[in-house]
Amino acid sequence: MSRSHRLFDLLQILRRHRGVVSGAVLARESGVSLRTIRRDVATLQAMGAEIDAEAGVGYVLRPGFLLPPVSFSEEELHALVVGAEWVARQTDPQLAHAVSNALAKINGVLAPNMRQALDDTSFYVGSPRRPAVTALDLARCRQALREQRKMRLTYMDQGGGTLERVVWPIMLGFVGTRRSVAGWCETDSDFRIFHAERIVEAEMMSDRYVRNRRTLVKEWRASPDYPCASPGR
Repeated sequence: MSRSHRLFDLLQILRRHRGVVSGAVLARESGVSLRTIRRDVATLQAMGAEIDAEAGVGYVLRPGFLLPPVSFSEEELHALVVGAEWVARQTDPQLAHAVSNALAKINGVLAPNMRQALDDTSFYVGSPRRPAVTALDLARCRQALREQRKMRLTYMDQGGGTLERVVWPIMLGFVGTRRSVAGWCETDSDFRIFHAERIVEAEMMSDRYVRNRRTLVKEWRASPDYPCASPGR
């Protein structure tokens, strides 16, 4: 492995751990000696990476340092191709366009001998049927997620009647051809899943919910009801 690849891999390991990680762990995962880890960390620090180091404790990479990837393995490129194909077929036009742009950017930094793997047409991603057309606009829903905006959903219950709920959207679900939005329901004071095929109307509100979305996701995942199989009420 070249030194540039080794430095990039070390950055990836630090990013993956997020918190403090010992030099011994870095050495084991990198397959090098502890002395090499110390030298490589010093090199990355000289390149501008904000890596805090404390003797006897370990290393932590502060967020914000960007280093363009120097290469991908063929398996990694195939994974990107398959994932992009799924997104293009199973989400919405905006995400399909975004994933096409992302692949073009990756192609621009690849070594010429690796571009063939990105253009590989050996994979096909299909579905028994396309997702049903619903009132839930996935692009608007993603905007609500990013901006932590409340959504007003008119929802068809199991008896065929309609209910209105104000929801703090925290997650989009893609299971087979079923689409759903999960969030904190103000009416029920609990986490709920609302399936797209039963949403009659969806409106992104100007009001923002005050709690952090990532914190809400962690709380939901830690609850005994996650994943909740029952539909929103």
